Amino acid sequence: MQNIDIRESGPEDEASIMALYPRAFPDEELRPVVRALLEDGAAAISLVAVAADALAGHVIFTICSIDDGECNAALLAPLAVDPSVQRQGVGGALVRHGLKMLEERGVADVFVLGDPAYYGRFGFAPETAIAPPYPMPAQWLDAWQSIRPNDASATQRGKLIAPPPWRDPALWGP
Repeated sequence: MQNIDIRESGPEDEASIMALYPRAFPDEELRPVVRALLEDGAAAISLVAVAADALAGHVIFTICSIDDGECNAALLAPLAVDPSVQRQGVGGALVRHGLKMLEERGVADVFVLGDPAYYGRFGFAPETAIAPPYPMPAQWLDAWQSIRPNDASATQRGKLIAPPPWRDPALWGP
């Protein structure tokens, strides 16, 4: 997509962000999690994609820790793109911009629960050393993925500890 601007979101974007999620995910209600993450700005990096003066997409990278250790990990979720501009590179631009920001901040691991075919394009691979916050169905195990933006080798083992908005088991299962 041409002429897309990626930037950190601000309070002026909240209404557009909240309107985007039902269009992008008509069968899921993600707005309570998104709202809680936006309210705690220290816990997340929130990016918007703007095209033709309209919100085209949104992503949040939540700062996390591993087994209550140092906050040196992030969770990519959710990623929403307006249906009218899907398959035009908006989601990819948001993911790449966010990964670059996290790399600059020294984040060692970024995790995602998502389609391996999609996230594999960015270098995400199945994660086996760090468990998600809650058990997942066996058929989802390949969807739990990670990337190391700073090319660090995997040295940690344990469980991802996410902030309170992500501590609902229903968000981690069918």
